[in-house]
Amino acid sequence: MPKSAFAFPKERKEPLVDAAHVRNAIARFSRVAGVSDRERALAFENIRAAAHYYGVNVRAGSWHDLVG
Repeated sequence: MPKSAFAFPKERKEPLVDAAHVRNAIARFSRVAGVSDRERALAFENIRAAAHYYGVNVRAGSWHDLVG
């Protein structure tokens, strides 16, 4: 899979290839270790884009809502 298919592309973590994987990425977001705040912000935007594409509702307004 290309890097663009992942929420965290550099780490190749949390694939976003269908609605179920998008939901998983949201649920596991806070468990991804060793990433910077900038990488989390990018991952959140990737998740939001994939969620929109697959029709998944994202209640979080920012990545901070997923780690708390």
